Amino acid sequence: MLSFVMSWLAWLALAVLITAVAAVTGIKPKGTRHVARTRLMGGARLALLALVIIVAYLAFRARSGG
Repeated sequence: MLSFVMSWLAWLALAVLITAVAAVTGIKPKGTRHVARTRLMGGARLALLALVIIVAYLAFRARSGG
């Protein structure tokens, strides 16, 4: 039987990915208020984009050795 063990960092990355997809697409559970087209969600998407750009820049710098 094949056993697959994930580290805490892999679980964290998976949770962040699922949260980012839910935030960008506006997925919501039944019975909750709609926020997909509000200014708050727009701000959250802008903050998410800024975070992605910063992380991509840091990864580029780390890879290039500078």
